Amino acid sequence: MTDQPANAAATPRPEGIDEAVRAELTSLRESIDNIDAAVVHMLAERFKATQRVGRLKAEHRLPAADPAREREQIKRLRELAAGAHLDPVFAEKFLTFIIAEVIRHHEAIARA
Repeated sequence: MTDQPANAAATPRPEGIDEAVRAELTSLRESIDNIDAAVVHMLAERFKATQRVGRLKAEHRLPAADPAREREQIKRLRELAAGAHLDPVFAEKFLTFIIAEVIRHHEAIARA
């Protein structure tokens, strides 16, 4: 039995890599894994909230989409991204994807 991570078999190990480099890569990857887990949990919470919005909209016969709010949110997220040194184009694409999914959920809720 080895002391390598469970996913070690899937990760190619170049021969001759310095142990200090390997340790740093492992540490960085563990941080990335933790961040990915946090992102998934944050998205789950976000979608719980948007599901409640969808039910409220359906109850009051409001449209699933709110283009003015979407434009405001995209502008806001692009500004946040720029301030965080994240590509604003990427941030906009990410939010646009999420918004499309939320609208799809809202439409489904309204049909139900």
